Formats: sequence, C-alpha cells, structure tokens
Amino acid sequence: MLVMQPCYDLTGNWWAAILIFTLITKVILFPMSLWCQWNSIVMVKLMPELNRIKVKYFGDRETIGEKQSALYKEKHYHPMLSLVPLAVQIIILFGLVDVIHFITDNGAPGTEFLGMVPSVDGGVSWVMPLLAGLSAVAMGFAQNRINPLQREQSRAEKNMTNGLSIGLSLFLGVFVAAGMCFYWIISNLSAILIQALCNIAIKPRKHIDYADLEASRVELEDLNSLDGGKTKKWYQRDPLAKREKQDYKRFFKVINKHVVFYSEGSGFYKYFEGPLTYLLDHSVGDVHYVTNDPNDQIFEIAEKQPRIRPYYIGQKRAITLMMKMDADIVVATLEDLDNYYIKRSYVRDDTEYVFFFHHMTSTHLVARREALDHYDTIMCAGPHQVKEIRRAESLRALPEKNLVEYGYALLDHEIESFGQLKEANERPVILIAPSWQEDCILDLCIDRMLESMLGRGWRIIVRPHPEYTKRYKARWQALISRYESVSEDELYFERDFSSNRTIFTSDIIITDWSSVACEFSFSTCKPSIFIDTPMKVCNPDYEELGMEPTDISLRNQIGISLAPEECGVLGDKVEAMLADAPRWGDEIRAVREGFIYNVGRSGEVAGEYLLGRILEKQGERVEGGACE
Repeated sequence: MLVMQPCYDLTGNWWAAILIFTLITKVILFPMSLWCQWNSIVMVKLMPELNRIKVKYFGDRETIGEKQSALYKEKHYHPMLSLVPLAVQIIILFGLVDVIHFITDNGAPGTEFLGMVPSVDGGVSWVMPLLAGLSAVAMGFAQNRINPLQREQSRAEKNMTNGLSIGLSLFLGVFVAAGMCFYWIISNLSAILIQALCNIAIKPRKHIDYADLEASRVELEDLNSLDGGKTKKWYQRDPLAKREKQDYKRFFKVINKHVVFYSEGSGFYKYFEGPLTYLLDHSVGDVHYVTNDPNDQIFEIAEKQPRIRPYYIGQKRAITLMMKMDADIVVATLEDLDNYYIKRSYVRDDTEYVFFFHHMTSTHLVARREALDHYDTIMCAGPHQVKEIRRAESLRALPEKNLVEYGYALLDHEIESFGQLKEANERPVILIAPSWQEDCILDLCIDRMLESMLGRGWRIIVRPHPEYTKRYKARWQALISRYESVSEDELYFERDFSSNRTIFTSDIIITDWSSVACEFSFSTCKPSIFIDTPMKVCNPDYEELGMEPTDISLRNQIGISLAPEECGVLGDKVEAMLADAPRWGDEIRAVREGFIYNVGRSGEVAGEYLLGRILEKQGERVEGGACE
C-alpha cells in the first residue's frame, strides 16, 4: 500500500492506481531488464558457436552438452537469468493479494469488480482471463520480433515460450482476483515498451554478427535435412529406425576393425569391388561395409560372402558413427572429408583414410579446392592426378599425402565386360549421353544434332542422366513428344537406367562434360564426340595450379570437340569417325596406356596396398602392446 495509496491519491481511481503502480514497478526494475537484455545478447552471440558445435558433434548429445556447458561457463552466460523477470512479476503479483483485499474490504464505491474471481464469482468477471490471454498473445507476437534472443529461437522454442506465457496468463485470470489480473495484463503489455527501450539502450546489432549467425544456421539446417527423402509424416515412426539402430550397435560391438568401406549408396559399390574382392581372396579377416542406402546391393552380396559385414546407417547417424570411428583404415569415395558433415574420427587419430576417385580425369576442376585435403592416402588413377595433387600441396603448403599409383578398377571390369560381348551391331549405333546440369546438350542443341544425324541409316539412342529426368521432367517429356513420329528403330529415348548395355554396345558416344565418355572410350577404344556446352566447374580457382585439367585436354585425344553452333555438321563428323574406326582404336589405346595406371590389374594393386597397411597396423599394435 505504500506505493499504491499515493497512486490512488493522485488519480482517485483504484484501476488507474494499479495501472500507475505497474508502470512504476517497470521503471524501478528497468536495470534488471537491461541486465537480462545483455544476457540475451550474449546468448545470441554464442549461437554461431553453438550451431557449429552441433554440426561438429552431430548426433552425439553427450559431447554437445559438455561443449555447450563449457562455452556457457567461458562466456559467462547464465540460462536461468531469463526467468528472473517472470519470478519477480509473480512475487509482485502475490504481494498484491493483501492490497486488493484491503481495497475491497473497505467497500469503496466501484471496487466490487476488483475482488471478483472468475472461478468463484463467474459472470462478467470471465472477461479478465480473456483479456489476460490476449495480452500474452500480443506480448508474444511482439517479443518474437524485437526480443534479441526470442527472435532467433526456433519455431518450436517460440511456440513453447509463448504457449507457457499464454497458459500462465489464462490460469491467473481464472483463479486470481480481477485487480491482480489487471496488473498482469498491464505488465504483459508494458513489457513490449520495455523491450523496445532496452533495444535502444543496448542495440543488438552492435554486438551480434547476424551474417555469421545465419551462415551457421544454414550449416545446421542442411545437416538436419539429411535423410529428407524418407517420405513419412511427423507422427509416423521411421520404418528403418529399428534396423538402423541395431546396425549401429552391432558396428560398435566389434573391436579391432581393420578396414571399413563407407558408401553413400548402392551405386558406389562398383568403385570398391576390385580391391574388396582382393581382400576377401587373400586374407581371412572381415570387411566392414557401411552404407547410407537400405537397399544397397551389398546386403545381397553379403548373403553369399559372410566375411562382408554390411551395416545400414542413414546419413544423419553416419555423421556420429564416423566421428566415433574405431577402425585402422577407412575407405571412401566421399569428397570433402572433415570439411562438411562427415568428419575424421575423434576417438582415434591413427585411422588411415583412403580415397578412391569415381572418375579418371583431373582433381582440380570438378571437385572443390579442398576436397581431398583431409585424406591420408589417395588412390590415383593416373600420372596426371599425382602431378596435380603434388602441385596443390606445394602451392598451399599442405602435408604430403600418400599417393598410390593405382589405376581404375571399374575400367578393368568394363574392359572385361566389353570383351565378352559377342554380337556386332547390324548398323552403327550412336549414343547421346549428356550430363544433367543446366545448359547441357539436351537444353542447348539437341534438335540441331538430331536434324543432322537422322535419316543416315544409323540407330540413335538418347540416354539422359537420371538426374535430368528427375529435375527437368517437363523438358524431357517435351523432347520425346517432339519426335514421337520418328520410329523407335531409328531414334530411341532410353528410360531404363538399370543397365549400361547401351553405352558399351554403341559405336560412338556424344556428350558434353559427362565422365561417361572417358569410360566408354577407354573400355571400348571407340571415339567420343564432345559438345562444348558451358563447362561444369566446381573449383573456380582451378587455374591456380597452372595445369590444364584433363577434363579439357583429353577431349581431343579420345575424340573431337564441337561448339553447340557447329552441330549442323555433326552428322558428317560422325560419318568420318565411323569410317576411320581402326585408327581411332589404336590412338585411344595408346592414350589409355599412358593415362591410366595398371590397366587390367588395378583392383589387385589397391587390394595389395590395403592388405599391406592392415598387416602393418596390426604389427604396430602388437609391438606397442609388447613395449607396454
């Protein structure tokens, strides 16, 4: 009453007195509001670091919790401070109980409604819970936009904060006197003004790097969006979750894992098949195979070969699994190890990471600049890759990697498969197999190409990249429709990509920047034609090495290049190539011998290396144990 009575004396109205009293308490508590404002800003300043901790240790809740607590302690952030204003408001609220009773007990005119409690008195007093709830809604709407911490919270966190505030306001409105509820309503609404004043006194933008915050949030969101292809409602259980959990536990139950192959999908097995087969044929140990694909062919293969131990681990959980990797050797085709989501093990620093390319061309055009930086060993397809990697190491002062003169086991398999084909084409078969990026030949010049080649007695097959048909389905369908009057015997649009048969039974392949031309020409010794569409460049700094990428130089060694505007003469070029097939065969064979290491025995070379390293690491472990 010491504060309330002067307010009443000033206004002569208890409702106005409560209003003034509420504003006075806000002024008195303003320093505390500034204190909480700074605490909120500190938290937002920490968010980029917190987001990157969640990225770095994704899925490892225990480690994330430890790192988060350590960061809070280092930066002097106190999470409970945000509850202090609420606690003070509740203390003041219940301090008003005696004041309201004093006012109503004296029976002053116009004070009857002040003491009414909706849950007891009912009637018109039920308007107070409604107003209290609306005031909380207004406060939440404003705080989501102007409170430095609340505006950066996730939707779920905002909903929880606002939901608690609305729920508490409704609860108080129902069970406390109208006068007390009136104080709460004014307190909620004036909190908006107080927050605006705090933002003027301590400007958040002076202390918070919002660009860095957004960048860190994008990193985390990208991570959380992994496995997004699983089509299930939020309330449905993931049908693969149980299997994944079991495989995860089974993987870590095995101690002393010597070699682990990590695959992003079933299509990557072909890059591992040669060395993996060698290991099975020349050793007695198990081979562990982690895949993100629940339908990976490795599971069927493992049924016939029990020493292959396959595990289905989705993309998200694979992040945690790889961080806790406890194997001697990890083999992968994944670029950008340790740069993005998949990290090197933090439980073992002696794990050797071995990289296999899924192409035979250069390292510095179609991969990001730092794509290979964190691998220990690179299985190089040819001398060009060795020179490029050593040049990059020299320019950027990188530690030297172990470069193995390996070759390309997939090419060996393709050469063998091509040699087993018996039938010859009754007439020339021309395959158009472009890449899928924007402005590929299907977008720029396919009509001029077909116009130049149709009617020459050849069979033309258009085989798009599967990704093109998914991304640009309408364009693909429109192309098919334009040529529906042409017999499939002359022009065939391929829709089934489960087999590569059409690639290796063709006489000439026409592409833009797809690596399929390299596989085709080196396995069949038949020429390719390249259309110079806009080049696919993943590393804008590729010229820093001062070495022309073989993706460019090889084009005129295993075939010829044409600009899109030259497609009108494509048919004549094809005809000349077909007539000169023996010469092209000899030239491509010679190029292949100098371009690729160990043609015909790449899998053996890689397998020998992996097995040798496994035995060396076992020996080191035994010697280390003996010394201990």
